[in-house]
Amino acid sequence: MPKPSSPSRHSTTSSATPDVDPRWLLKAAGAAIAFALACALALFWTTFYYTQWQYVLSPSRSILTDPAAVGLAFNEVHFGVDATGQPQLDGWWMPADAPSSPTVLLLHDGKGSMSDALPQARILHNANLNVLLFDYRGFGHSGYNHPTQALMQSDAESALAFLRDTRHTDLRHILVYGNGLGASVAVNLCAGHNSIPAVILDAPLGDTEAQVRRDTRTKLIAVRWLFHEQFPLAAPLQTLHTPKLILTYEDSPTLLHRQTIADPKVTVEMNSANDTTAVHDAISRFLDSYVSNR
Repeated sequence: MPKPSSPSRHSTTSSATPDVDPRWLLKAAGAAIAFALACALALFWTTFYYTQWQYVLSPSRSILTDPAAVGLAFNEVHFGVDATGQPQLDGWWMPADAPSSPTVLLLHDGKGSMSDALPQARILHNANLNVLLFDYRGFGHSGYNHPTQALMQSDAESALAFLRDTRHTDLRHILVYGNGLGASVAVNLCAGHNSIPAVILDAPLGDTEAQVRRDTRTKLIAVRWLFHEQFPLAAPLQTLHTPKLILTYEDSPTLLHRQTIADPKVTVEMNSANDTTAVHDAISRFLDSYVSNR
C-alpha cells in the first residue's frame, strides 16, 4: 500500500517585496536636509538675537585711571538701586569750583568705560560745570552682565534721578552731554524731560541698523526683524526742541543731516577731537547762549 506523501521540507511560501521608488528616497533626503538647515538657521538667528549688542557695543570692565590723573577732584558715587536693594551704577562726581554752577550729565560712548571719557569730563569741568560721569550696566564696575540700548537708556534715567533726588539739583540746571552712541541716549533722555535746558552731542552716532547690515557676519540674518539695538537718533532730533550743540570732526564724520534737525541748534565742525581748545571754546560759547548761572 503506497505511503501518503508528506510536504517537502524545502517548500517555501513566496512573498513579493514592494520596490521603493527612488524619487521618494530623494524627496525624504531633501526634506531631512531642509529641516536640518532650517534648524541651523533658527539657531543662528536665535544666537544673533541674544548677542546682537556685541555688534554695536564694546564695553570694558577695566577702569584704567581716575579723575585725579587729569587733575580733577572727585567723589566716587553709587546709585541705581535695583530689586536687590543694591546700587548697580558706579560713577564719579566732579564738582565745579563754584557749587552753584550748572551740572552736566556725561553719557559716554558705547565702548570702553567711563575712564575713557575723562578727556571730555575735563573739558566740561573747565567750562565751569559740575560733572557726573558714570558707567552703564555692563561697563566698568557697574552691575549686570552686558549692556543693551534699553539698559543704557534706563541707566541714564537713574543718573538723572540721582542728580535730582539725591543731589537736589533742579532739572533746569542740568544739561546732558552724549558722546558717540551716548548721543542717542542723551537725545532720548531730553525728549522725556522738557526742563533740561541744553544738550551737547559730540561726534554723535546712532541708527545702527545700517551699520549692522554692512557687517559680513549678518548676511544670512533677517536683521530687519531681529535687530533691536537701534539707538535711534535722526528721528528724535527732528522733533527735539531742546537747544542743541552738535560737534562733528573731519576724522569722524556723522551721518546726520543738519537740515533735518529741529531748531534751536548750533553745529560746529572741527579738524579733530584732539583739538581740546577748539572743543572747549565751542562748548563755552554755546553755554553762554543757552545755559544761565555759569
